[in-house]
Amino acid sequence: MASRSHQAQVKNRAPAPIQISAEQLIRESSERQQAHILDPIVKIHDAEEYQSHLRDRRKHFEDNIRYRREHIGNWVKYARFEEDNREFERSRSVFERALEVDVRNPELWLRYAELEMRNEFINRARNVLDRAVQLLPRVDFLWYKYVYMEEMVGDIPKCRTVFERWMEWMPDDNAWMSYARFEGRGGHWEQAKEIMKRYANTYPSARSFMRFAKWAEFEAKDIDLARTVLESSLVELEPEESRQARVFGRFAAFEERQGEYERARVIYKHATKLFNLGQEPKKPAPGAEEEEEVPQWEQDKRNELYQAYIAFEKKRGDKAGIEDIVITGQRAEYEKRVTADPTDYDAWFEYAKMEQENEISSGNSNENKVREVYERAIGNVPPSMEDKQHWRRYIYLWIYYALYEEMQRHDLDRASKIYDACLDLIPHAKFSFSKIWINAAKLHIRRKDLIAARKLLGKAIGLCGKERVFTEYIALELALGEVDRCRSLYTNYLKAMPHNCRAWSKYADLEKSVGETDRCRAIYELAVSQSALDMPEMLWKNYIDFEIDEGEGDKARALYERLLEKTGHVKVWISYAQFEGTEVGKGVDTARDTFKRAHDQMKDAGMKEERVLLLDAWRVFEKTKGDAQSLAKVDGMLPRRVKRKRMQTDESGAELGWEEYFDYHFPNDEDANAGNLKILEMAAKWKQAQQAQEDSSSSSEEEDSDDE
Repeated sequence: MASRSHQAQVKNRAPAPIQISAEQLIRESSERQQAHILDPIVKIHDAEEYQSHLRDRRKHFEDNIRYRREHIGNWVKYARFEEDNREFERSRSVFERALEVDVRNPELWLRYAELEMRNEFINRARNVLDRAVQLLPRVDFLWYKYVYMEEMVGDIPKCRTVFERWMEWMPDDNAWMSYARFEGRGGHWEQAKEIMKRYANTYPSARSFMRFAKWAEFEAKDIDLARTVLESSLVELEPEESRQARVFGRFAAFEERQGEYERARVIYKHATKLFNLGQEPKKPAPGAEEEEEVPQWEQDKRNELYQAYIAFEKKRGDKAGIEDIVITGQRAEYEKRVTADPTDYDAWFEYAKMEQENEISSGNSNENKVREVYERAIGNVPPSMEDKQHWRRYIYLWIYYALYEEMQRHDLDRASKIYDACLDLIPHAKFSFSKIWINAAKLHIRRKDLIAARKLLGKAIGLCGKERVFTEYIALELALGEVDRCRSLYTNYLKAMPHNCRAWSKYADLEKSVGETDRCRAIYELAVSQSALDMPEMLWKNYIDFEIDEGEGDKARALYERLLEKTGHVKVWISYAQFEGTEVGKGVDTARDTFKRAHDQMKDAGMKEERVLLLDAWRVFEKTKGDAQSLAKVDGMLPRRVKRKRMQTDESGAELGWEEYFDYHFPNDEDANAGNLKILEMAAKWKQAQQAQEDSSSSSEEEDSDDE
C-alpha cells in the first residue's frame, strides 16, 4: 500500500512564490561584482623622480624574486622592465642571474636571445643561442630560432653551419625537412637533394621515404627522383616497412597524378595479391610458421588502399576491370562471413550465387571457382543430428550444387553423383528429405535411365516413406501408362497411411478413369469404413459425387442417409435436399420434405444458427425452383434477430463481465415463449405508466409555484 500511495503522489506544478527573471539575474551579478582596482598613475617631472621610480620598481621586483626565486616569470618581467627603460646591461644581468637559478630552462634561454634580437645585438644573440644549443642540443626550438636568425640577417654560410651542427645530433624529420627547404629557398637544389638522401639513409623507414618522395614531387619538381625514391622504398626497406599499405597507396596515387595509369594499376594489383585484399585469407602450409597478426591501424590502411583501388578502376578502368574489382570486394565480404560462421548456409548460398552470376556475365568458364565454393560449403555438415531445421538449409546446398552441374555445366553424371553422395550422408534412421529422393529420381529419368529411377524411388519408399514420394512415383508410372504398377503403389500407399483421404480419392479416381466402376465403388466403400480419417467430409462428398455422376440416385440417397447417421451437419442436409431437386433426385417435393425434416430435427435439438443457415438455403432453393406461395411460406419461417447480453465466465466459473450477442426468435417458437413475452410486455407498460405519473406530478408542482 505504501508503494501505491507513493506512485499516486502528483508533483506540485504550481509556480514558485518568488519568480527569477533574466533581468533580476543580471542586476544581482552586477551588484555582486567586485570593483576593479586600478594602479595609481605615476607622473614624473624630473630625472630625480624618474630615478626614484626606478628604485621603487626594482625594489618591488627584487622582493618578488626574493620571495619566489625559482619562479622564472618574475625574472622575465624584471628583465623586460629594464629593457623597456633601455637599461640593457641591467636586463642582461637579470637574465644571467636567472640562469644561475635554472640554467637548463630552454624558455629562459629563448627569452634571453629574443631580447638581444629585438634590440639588434646580433653578435650577443648569436653568443646566447650558441651557449644554449651547446647546453641543450635536444631542444629543437632553440635550433629553429638560431637558424631563423642567421637566415634573416642573410648570413647563409653561418646558417648552413648551424644546420650541420644540428644534424650531427640526429634530430627528427622536421629538422631535416627545414634544412632541405632552406637550401631550396636559396636555389641550391642539388645540395637540398643530398640533404634529403642523408635524411632517408639516417632514418630508413616508410615515413622518411614517403616524405622524401613528396618533397621531390611537389617542392623540387623532380618526378624522376620521386619515382626512384618510391621504387627504392619497396626494395631497400625492411619487410615490415616496405609491406605497409600506405607505401603502395602513395606510390599508386603518385603514378595516377602523373598520368601513368597502367603503372598505377600494376601497383594496385601487386598490393592486392600481396595483402590478399578482397580474397580469402591464405592458410599457412603444414609445418610453416603462422604470420603475425596485422595491427588494426595497418588493417585500416589496407582497407583504404582497396577502396582507392576501386575508385581508381571506376575512374580509369574499363567494364571488365570494374566488375573484377567489385567481385573481389564481394568475395572478401563473403569470406569474412563464412570464416566467422562456417555453418551460415545463407552466406554460402549468396557466395555461390555471386560466383555463378559472375561466370554467366563474364562469359568465362569459372567452374573451378564455383565448384570450390560448393565443395567448401557442403563440407560444413551440421553438428547436430537431431536438428532437422538446420539440416534442411544444408540439404539445399547439395540441391543447388547438383542443379548448377546439370543446368550450367550440363554434366548430368556429376550431378547424379552429387545426389548419391548427399543420400549417403543423410541419417535416414532419424529423418529424411523427400525432395532429394525425388530430384535424384527425376535426374535419372532425364538421363533416360528408368530402371535406376524406379529403384531409387522404391528405396525412398522404404527409407523415407513420405506422401510426396508415393505421389511422385505414382505420377511417373501413370505418365508411362503402367496402371498395374500404380495400383500396387496405391496399395502400399494406403497400407502406410490408411487415414489419408486424399490417397483414397486419387486411387478411386484412377479406377474411374480406366472405367473400373465396381473397383472404384469398392475402394470408396473400403475408405469410408476406416475408423480414422483425416478429411472424411471430402471422402464422402467424392463418393456421393461419383454415384451422382454414374446416375445412381438411389445409391447416392442411401449414402446421404448413411452419412446423416454419422453426422447431422447442416451442410449435409442442404446438399441432400439440393440433390433431391436435381434430375437424379425424386423432385422438388421430396427436396422440400428433406428441408422440412432437417428443420424439425434442428428445432428439436435447439440449433438456432444452423436453422438460419438451412432456411437461407431453402429460400434460395424456392426462389430457383418454387413459386410465390412456397417462397412466402419459407419467408414466414425466418427468425427475428435480437441483441441480448450475457455474463462471460472463465474455465473456473469466475465472472468476466457482460457481453452482447445476437439471438434468434423463430415465429413457430413464439407460442412456447408467449408467457415470458407477456410478462415482459406488462413490465414495459408498468414502466411507461410510472414515467407518466412522475411527469404529471412535476408539472403540477411547477404550476403551484407560479401561482404563489
